Amino acid sequence: MANINFEALMSLRRVWNTFQSNHPKFSEFLNVVRSREVTEGTTVDVTVTYPDGKTARTHVSLRQSDLELLEVLRSLS
Repeated sequence: MANINFEALMSLRRVWNTFQSNHPKFSEFLNVVRSREVTEGTTVDVTVTYPDGKTARTHVSLRQSDLELLEVLRSLS
């Protein structure tokens, strides 16, 4: 059985709550995404825009193993 670092989990919860307070629209976005079933083949696009205007972008087409990760993360909330 894996060792669970409960202190790290509590720290994650604390910083996540702060993030949610600072960015409520992001939490609303996640709720919209969760309202539909995310299935294999769903594409996630991420764009980061830096203060100097440069961007980095990627997209991920979800696989079954990715869905398993998302389920584990969801169980932590």
